[in-house]
Amino acid sequence: MAAISLDRLSKDYGGNPVLDVVSLDIADGEFLTLLGPSGCGKSTLLRIIAGLEAQGSGSVAIGGLAVDGLRPKQRDVAMVFQSYALYPHMTVAANMALPLKMRRLSPFQRLPVVGRLFAGTQATIRQIESEVRQTAAALEIQHVLDRRPSQLSGGQRQRVAVGRAMVRRPSIFLMDEPLSNLDAKLRVTMRAEIKELHRKLGVTFIYVTHDQAEAMTLSDRVAVMLDGKLRQVGRPLEIYVDPAERRVAEFIGSPKITMIEACVGEGGKVYFGGRALAIETGLQPGNSVILGIRPEAFTLVAPGGQGELLAGRVRLVEHLGSDLYVHVDAEGKAEPVIARLDAERASHVAIGEQVHLAARAERVLLFAPEGRRIRACPDVRSPAAVAVETKVSARRGYVR
Repeated sequence: MAAISLDRLSKDYGGNPVLDVVSLDIADGEFLTLLGPSGCGKSTLLRIIAGLEAQGSGSVAIGGLAVDGLRPKQRDVAMVFQSYALYPHMTVAANMALPLKMRRLSPFQRLPVVGRLFAGTQATIRQIESEVRQTAAALEIQHVLDRRPSQLSGGQRQRVAVGRAMVRRPSIFLMDEPLSNLDAKLRVTMRAEIKELHRKLGVTFIYVTHDQAEAMTLSDRVAVMLDGKLRQVGRPLEIYVDPAERRVAEFIGSPKITMIEACVGEGGKVYFGGRALAIETGLQPGNSVILGIRPEAFTLVAPGGQGELLAGRVRLVEHLGSDLYVHVDAEGKAEPVIARLDAERASHVAIGEQVHLAARAERVLLFAPEGRRIRACPDVRSPAAVAVETKVSARRGYVR
């Protein structure tokens, strides 16, 4: 079993906190992504799990056993680094075989020329070479085994790095932004290959990235980290549709969510611009709220039309096939509001045109001024949010 339990982990460098009481349970065979901006502590957390760094406080357990006192090689984990960390003077085959030789051969057996004279060395080396070839074939790099890293493309080097970890048959894979050095097209290809690799091996993967696309497409669950703290852990769709706080909502999603200040009026309804919106909060009149509106929640309406929320001039129009991203300089907003519209229905929209936007009430998120999420009344929750809540209810116990 390779379930992982992190209990109240903390870490600081020179008095500056990097991890702040992080607790998380990761199921055996799960693909979990640590997602967050640079400097949020996600790579540090990964290195603590691997045993490459020691935490300031808290504990790490793998398979139900505490591993805080164990060296990295005793934890049965394999790590794939952002920089690939391949030895430039070795061939691909030698790079992939190295971890097996270090484990299975004694220091004397690893000596050049002389080492092969010791009993059992030749048989062990043949077995290692066979396992390397099998792993290379699975990753489709068997034809480059005799090359050196400098003779490989970025994608091939990435496969070699994965293969070097994979050949050990670890119970846990740790991946620290392994695709960040690849071009956009190759990243898409490698995402699919990593997902397929997880499906074939069925072992626990912990993947670190700042790229939302990687987190949303690869993961069983995503752990959003900000300022050294776990802000939310859940399935990808859950975090997008049902963020726990404003900062999570602003970090997840591209283009960025639009935030609008409003207030609660009579009957607990939200008022903006002197108009009541079809959103019931259950709050007392006079409270301030922040409306969070994703680009796809906006719709075009006629001037003064039902539900009109914002108006302004079009700054930019982005044609993306079936979708149209319209950037609007809305009145009272310092940053442009971005609406995602159907390309056919909104084909008439042009730069400089005055447009009026409404928002579907069931897609509007509510936040308190300090960033806390406010749950709207049940009858106005979106069908997607209800579906997500149903699917993930059994998984909420993973976060302590």
